[in-house]
Amino acid sequence: MRVAVAQLNQRVGDLRANADALRTAIAQARGAGAAILVTPELSLCGYPPEDLLLRDDFLDACARELQALATDAQDLVVLVGFPERTQAGRHNAVAILRDGAVAQIYRKQCLPNYTVFDEDRYFVPGMEPCVIPVGGVTCGVILCEDVWYPQPARQARDAGAEVLLIPNASPYHTRQHALRRAQVASRATECDVPIVYVNRVGGQDELVFDGTSFVMDRTGAIAQQFPAWHETLGIVEFEGATPRAVRGDLDEAPEANVYAALMLGVRDYVDKNRFPGVLLGLSGGIDSALTLVIAVDALGRDRVRAVMMPSPYTSRMSIEDARTMAGALGVRYDELPIGHAFDALLETLAASASDAPPGVMEENIQARIRGLLLMALSNRDGELVLTTGNKSETAVGYSTLYGDMAGGFAVLKDVVKTLVYRLARYRNTLGAVIPERVLTRAPTAELRHDQEDQQTLPPYDVLDAILEGYVEDGADARALIARGLPEAAVRDVIQRIHASEHKRRQGAIGVRITPRAFGKDWRYPITSGWDAAHA
Repeated sequence: MRVAVAQLNQRVGDLRANADALRTAIAQARGAGAAILVTPELSLCGYPPEDLLLRDDFLDACARELQALATDAQDLVVLVGFPERTQAGRHNAVAILRDGAVAQIYRKQCLPNYTVFDEDRYFVPGMEPCVIPVGGVTCGVILCEDVWYPQPARQARDAGAEVLLIPNASPYHTRQHALRRAQVASRATECDVPIVYVNRVGGQDELVFDGTSFVMDRTGAIAQQFPAWHETLGIVEFEGATPRAVRGDLDEAPEANVYAALMLGVRDYVDKNRFPGVLLGLSGGIDSALTLVIAVDALGRDRVRAVMMPSPYTSRMSIEDARTMAGALGVRYDELPIGHAFDALLETLAASASDAPPGVMEENIQARIRGLLLMALSNRDGELVLTTGNKSETAVGYSTLYGDMAGGFAVLKDVVKTLVYRLARYRNTLGAVIPERVLTRAPTAELRHDQEDQQTLPPYDVLDAILEGYVEDGADARALIARGLPEAAVRDVIQRIHASEHKRRQGAIGVRITPRAFGKDWRYPITSGWDAAHA
């Protein structure tokens, strides 16, 4: 038996284009002599379709497209994910296409309703197993979350399944590869069956899907590995119900995978939303430097524009490093000094007398002038503004609403500062484009004389450890202090995280790369009397 694995990058809601991609995969699988083609979860409509699923016209269009696609399923079996509507409700389903028709339907039994998933909002669970004879082998079908629980796999095995086929739409985060393999290995060994795990690839708003489809034998060992971060159609050879071992390589280096995730997230957000290109403020600092090189790697130099907007506090070093980097990457580079605009605004504000000493108002004015200029260029030329703030800064409110937060996509939204440095050094191993002194100078916003981030924030290694524990792991203040983190810093950071919720709600979306990002899976109230810092 030959199984074709289609690791596809679908665009949510683009039913015709998705169906055409499925037809191409069908033709390729047929040409390769496959008996069955497995495509990802909801491969017809893309994942996650969210509230499109609440529209009857959308579900009707999916049903029509599925029926039209079924006529292409000749001489092989095709598994296509689609949203099904029945009298019982909506189902996250897989259609088994055979001999030009929909022969069977499997309905997902375990509906995830945690972190970024809220399938209980849209679907009702199925209850029945699904097995199909293919090339003398009985294949069972379960769907994504089903593999995280014992019952669906056992049910398929008890119905006669000798091989399990699992379409997936499993988003990436830094711990996900190991978690997936552990769960699939548990099902393979419990049920004594090999498993073909097929995952989608691509960016969808803040989610990014890594692919990394694989085949696991009945002992829980990887028999075949498909690549990460790329569409592919691969072939799995079975001798009876035993997969032939053709193990591929998978780069497990965290920096390499995070960098690839950020590139893919940027490319798909820009391309799927049909932006002609991007622009960003290049400050001479590490965050904007990394954002710029990711954008160039994702889109190409001709679609990226860098704008340096020096103020009276911008150092000569920052200007020189911005020029050097823009030149090395070959992007369009403009310098728009903001000194005159800054002075004019201060003069206007002087009419409103105040005894307050210079401070955050003057700092934020500079950031907001820069945001205004970037958005003006975006309005004029149509390019998407990329923001450059990282997770460490936005977590604690070290950012300016309508200033450095202004823009359409936040590339580093889920990347803490210490990881920013690691990613920059990783990228330089592929070709040195970020100047060394950008990597070694003390971080500074350059909004006042002699300013450094660490005058306001804890050291970034401490701040990031607190964020990982509190945001990603759910540890409370006492648990973090027991880990040896400084008590004053722990309580201060937690207080800042919650005080800054109103800012993050108004910020751009960005790529999720950790188990818990500020976005779909972080839903704290803005107005709250809970004192988490001292609980």
